[in-house]
Amino acid sequence: MPNAAERPRRIRVQRDGPLIVEGPVEVVGEDGEVTVSHRFTVAVCTCRRSQIYPWCDTSHRRRRDRRSGPPGGEAG
Repeated sequence: MPNAAERPRRIRVQRDGPLIVEGPVEVVGEDGEVTVSHRFTVAVCTCRRSQIYPWCDTSHRRRRDRRSGPPGGEAG
């Protein structure tokens, strides 16, 4: 997929959460495999717990460290 964007892609970083990327996007894995999404916005997993990696399925929410406080305490 050529990068034909007229402006830079916007990527939002979330503490303890995925990277939110304005699509469409290509994600190239360590093994060279290319995964494509044509969606307007995508969530890219950074914790590697997702069952649909490289896309986020919110698995990071279910595995909070008990020391970090209650699950509803912070966004992510």
